[in-house]
Amino acid sequence: MESWQALGRLGADRSATVSIVALLAILLAFGCAPQWLPGPPSGEVIVAAGDIADCTREGDEATARLVGGMEGTVLTLGDNVYPDGTAQDFEECYEPTWGQFKERTRPAIGNHEYETGGASAYFDYFGDAAGDPDKGYYSYDLGGWHFVALNSNCGEVLRCGPGSPQGRWLEEDLAANDEQKCTLAYFHHPLFTSGSYRPGIERVERLWEILYAAGVDVVLNGHDHNYQRFAPQDPQGRADPEDGIREFVVGTGGRSNYQISQPIANTEVYNDDTYGVLELTLNPKRYDWEFVPVEGETFSDSGSARCH
Repeated sequence: MESWQALGRLGADRSATVSIVALLAILLAFGCAPQWLPGPPSGEVIVAAGDIADCTREGDEATARLVGGMEGTVLTLGDNVYPDGTAQDFEECYEPTWGQFKERTRPAIGNHEYETGGASAYFDYFGDAAGDPDKGYYSYDLGGWHFVALNSNCGEVLRCGPGSPQGRWLEEDLAANDEQKCTLAYFHHPLFTSGSYRPGIERVERLWEILYAAGVDVVLNGHDHNYQRFAPQDPQGRADPEDGIREFVVGTGGRSNYQISQPIANTEVYNDDTYGVLELTLNPKRYDWEFVPVEGETFSDSGSARCH
């Protein structure tokens, strides 16, 4: 009796399976196939901003809430904490907000960090992630891309030309990674900007010349407290859609906003009243960008481009 019951259950199971297959065939025939939910986006995610924390302001709290809901490696673009980059500034102003992302942060150094002798508090706070304290520049690979974090305090703290220690290191580093399809450099001072430092910080042009000669794709900067995206260009500011570097200024970490009254040549998009971060999704041969504003703001910017 038990064997007949088992056979009966087996027959019922087979009948149910046949019915399901038949139903799916009918759905497919009428274009009603089930829609599968998409998987997570591909590519390495980078989240970047500079000019961030100040105990007398609340903008960094808003950007920190934003970053807290995002995946990926965090790049800080200098002037991480105000006013003077002291150990107390880092402990009381940076640590409660952006400090929660410290383990996934790869920082760049700004000028306010050097308000404390040798930027010692910056290097103590970030440790090995900030590179050699005598240099302030370093490189690494991530997601099929090569990254160089530079010290752009040129002429004030160190030299930046091709014959300087940083210049020679940069040339050698980029030459050793010339098979990397895409390269991104980030540092504090922008060569091109339309805000308070218009038309840009000329002393970093020598760094740009090295980057351009090596075929670097993207440069990220801070220092001007606003958001700007430029078309690919050469170190002299001439449009170069084939081999030029695309620069983003992302000084929108929360400290303050600097007005843009007259955008310079090759400016594609700019905004001077919104805090937020730049999110980059990096693939082996291309990148997507999106400026993500803090809660309550509406400005955004997005697009995609191929590497050289």
